[in-house]
Amino acid sequence: MDCKDIYRVVGLMSGTSLDGLDLVLCEFERLKSGWDFNMYDGKTVRYDEQMKRELSNAQDLSAYHFVELHKRFGAFMGQEVAKFVSGVSGIDFVASHGHTVFHEPDKNVTFQIGCGAHIAAECGLNVVSDFRTLDIALGGQGAPLVPIGDKLLFGQYGACVNLGGFANISFDKKDKRIAFDICPLNIVLNDMVSRKYGLTFDVGGKIGAQGHVVDKLLKELNQLDYYQLSEPKSLAREWVERFLTPLFNEYESIDARDMLATCYWHFAKQIANVLNENRIESALFTGGGTFNTHLMNLIEDLSDAKIVIPRKEVIDFKEALIFAFLGVLRMERQVNCLSSVTGASVDNIGGNVFCR
Repeated sequence: MDCKDIYRVVGLMSGTSLDGLDLVLCEFERLKSGWDFNMYDGKTVRYDEQMKRELSNAQDLSAYHFVELHKRFGAFMGQEVAKFVSGVSGIDFVASHGHTVFHEPDKNVTFQIGCGAHIAAECGLNVVSDFRTLDIALGGQGAPLVPIGDKLLFGQYGACVNLGGFANISFDKKDKRIAFDICPLNIVLNDMVSRKYGLTFDVGGKIGAQGHVVDKLLKELNQLDYYQLSEPKSLAREWVERFLTPLFNEYESIDARDMLATCYWHFAKQIANVLNENRIESALFTGGGTFNTHLMNLIEDLSDAKIVIPRKEVIDFKEALIFAFLGVLRMERQVNCLSSVTGASVDNIGGNVFCR
């Protein structure tokens, strides 16, 4: 594809919190001052219970059935794109993050299901996907990838914080963009309220707000080794299963509200610590956790930074928007993955392209 001044792109994102598939139709314009964007439409396709089970248990499948799910999920994504853009013309391509099943960068392993070829086959559009693999091959964490989009599209803020399955942050430090996962978040909270109350999530943090902090558990959580590591660093489901699940099992006799209350304080404290230690003056917050009033109140109380919450469509679809932008950079053969963020040996241009 030849370089253009305006790109119209569909971005796709499926997060670890299993909320659903985010689709956003956006346009990027090259200006003398940099890139600008407009979001024209956004939609979240909620996963049914069968899809949630399949995605959450994908790591346990046989090799054959894993590949089958990879292709079937890609076809599902392509079908949803086709419905989403029905009647819309001039779309340049689709950029898809996929859904992370494996992410163990220390073992040079990452995999996001949702086959790009099958997306392209179903929606009839060019597709960019598999953004993380090259960075992993170059010795990087393969994550986070959003920071270059934060820098080029949201550079007016001191930091960008996303509250999804994991809480992550990006900001400039010594003239370089750095980013890392701060702590787990909705991947833990949503699982707790699902198991204990049969709910999808804790609306507004109301259940956790009723509980009392268990000081001993809070101390153990805050002392986890991950929080002492320097960036680059990243988290994944495997880390939660290895370090948090056994710890929570030791406290399974306590009231579920107290467990939630302790987790809220722990997560808010870790997020505030990062903001305060790096003297961040203003932080843009996005992601589903931004709607959790109790969590946001705790962060605001513990942090010195000005907390900025944007309009709803940016909160909901910022990650999908930025993956659309990473696709633009890929098509232009420009760097879309920063070694200062991931620890890779060099900056790189990630993403496989499937052309129709």
